[in-house]
Amino acid sequence: MDARKTLDVRGLKCPMPIIRAKKELEATPAGDVLKVVATDPGSVLDFQGWIKAGASCELLGQEEDIDEQGRKTFVHYLRRRP
Repeated sequence: MDARKTLDVRGLKCPMPIIRAKKELEATPAGDVLKVVATDPGSVLDFQGWIKAGASCELLGQEEDIDEQGRKTFVHYLRRRP
């Protein structure tokens, strides 16, 4: 997925990945995609819940990956709504 920005929140626990993503999205033009890379497994459900609660963005997708240090990561793609 093509993202204009990447936000690295590896090592942070709930609620910090969402707080940081929200702040980054506020500075992102409407329609742009933000890629959020987290190591907290709870972030998967946290981002889903945040979207259902009425966030000002869309959750385009979520993936699991392994980073360069061998850590499991959870990648979230968010698009800011107009």
